[in-house]
Amino acid sequence: MTVLTARTPPASPLTELSGCPPLRLSLKPPGPQSGLLDGAWWPHSRDLARELPSLTDLLDPLWGRIARVTVNPTYWPVIPRKVPVNGHVVKVGWFRAEQDPHQLLLLSARVGRWDLLIIPPETGAAAAARLMAAACDPLTARTGSALIADELARRPAAPAEEDPAGRTPAEAWEAEGGAMAAHIGAPH
Repeated sequence: MTVLTARTPPASPLTELSGCPPLRLSLKPPGPQSGLLDGAWWPHSRDLARELPSLTDLLDPLWGRIARVTVNPTYWPVIPRKVPVNGHVVKVGWFRAEQDPHQLLLLSARVGRWDLLIIPPETGAAAAARLMAAACDPLTARTGSALIADELARRPAAPAEEDPAGRTPAEAWEAEGGAMAAHIGAPH
């Protein structure tokens, strides 16, 4: 596994002004292709216009110029149609039913297709490290969603919060200043 988790994007006036955080990426080692994923990407946010330039800028020399990227829109609030990247434009598309919501598909003329696990930005460092390792394991034949589900299953269930006064959630809500729908607009 090639881990590029502490690599800062190449210096440019744009990255220096934006204070672009380090790129968090791991890639399978060179060799015969196996499994469903080629690596994992752990973006800092859900802003594709901000996140994609540093990713594709780093991958262009490794895989050839990235021309197109597709995502599932489930976890991306805005999907730009085009993203400028270091002298060229990457077209961005989306597929709701056909694409795993936890995967990013990259296309280049030289290498072809690459699939990366997208680790949710809010994921903790230990969980992200496990997910990166799993995505890069040549023996792993799991989708991005399956790996995320496996990681979520590792977490211990949080104990149910109990109200010290023994109130129902609705009673606690009302006592803390909330208003039940039946009381909204009612005369006082």
